[in-house]
Amino acid sequence: MSYNVALQFEDGVTRIISCSDNELVSDAAYRAKINIPLDCRDGACGTCKCFCESGSYEQGFYIEDALTDEEADKGFVLSCQMKPKSDCVVRVPASSHACKTQVASYEAELTKLSRDSSTTVVFSLQAKEPMNFLPGQYVNIKVPGTEQSRSYSFSSAPGHTDLDFLIRDVPNGLMSAYMREKAEVGECFSFEGPYGTFYLRPTIRPILMLAGGTGLAPFLSMLRWIQDNRTDQPILLAYGVNTTEDLVELELLETLKKGISEFDYFTVVVDPESGHARTGYVTDHLSAEHLHDGEVDVYLCGPPAMVEAVRGWFKNLGSEPRNFLFEKFTSTNEATPE
Repeated sequence: MSYNVALQFEDGVTRIISCSDNELVSDAAYRAKINIPLDCRDGACGTCKCFCESGSYEQGFYIEDALTDEEADKGFVLSCQMKPKSDCVVRVPASSHACKTQVASYEAELTKLSRDSSTTVVFSLQAKEPMNFLPGQYVNIKVPGTEQSRSYSFSSAPGHTDLDFLIRDVPNGLMSAYMREKAEVGECFSFEGPYGTFYLRPTIRPILMLAGGTGLAPFLSMLRWIQDNRTDQPILLAYGVNTTEDLVELELLETLKKGISEFDYFTVVVDPESGHARTGYVTDHLSAEHLHDGEVDVYLCGPPAMVEAVRGWFKNLGSEPRNFLFEKFTSTNEATPE
């Protein structure tokens, strides 16, 4: 049996390799021409020490100088002795450049394009082969006719050829203007990735998702993955926007709610004149019940102002969640997704 092992490098680049259950991760990496740190190959030096963030595995022989029992209990592994028993995410303490690898490049055909909203563009690309990434990650898509690219999170689940995206229609934005005025179904787009450390961790406790605007995209990817990989943990999504016109993919959220019994969501509109059931900010509508006495994993994706406001809200509350993962986005920063 073969498993997907996601190698997460320090510079945010992710390479996903195939590794059989009888194959060492280090051997699978080298077969993929990825030179992860390695020296003795005998579990004696500790050079290949990594951290397995999720997944199950077996460890072969190693000595305590290379890996202590305490480190092993925490999830540290020696890639020269590790054999996966499921899909795994492994953090490598080195950059992709140092490991002599680079992000993968792809080409895909534009198959769907929706311009129904004046503030949001929804589109789909058809890849030649299923795209593997961690739910929540993003890619850099090249703007046709230019040498520039923009970063967008997947809103689709990994492992499919249909790649969905949800992006803001930014006034005078390079990609926004192209998608609004020039893009046509059937044309080819090129992109690189996946990137990012904002992705779904093991679902071992309640999850609170806070989305601002098109920060909804990575959560759609996570929820679509969860629909096929069920959890018994409650999941709540609080989705905030400026105006009612900014609310998108509500039908998809309803479908996900019906398909995932543990999932629920609510929407919030900032505009007090909108007539929406909930107005203000998402934190105005969170209660102690949603925070589970701190035993909760909080995921936050939205514009910088929202991210900083939510961080300040938690600080003032005096209750830190068990895990707090966040991602900011802007319209011009290519290092973070729009």
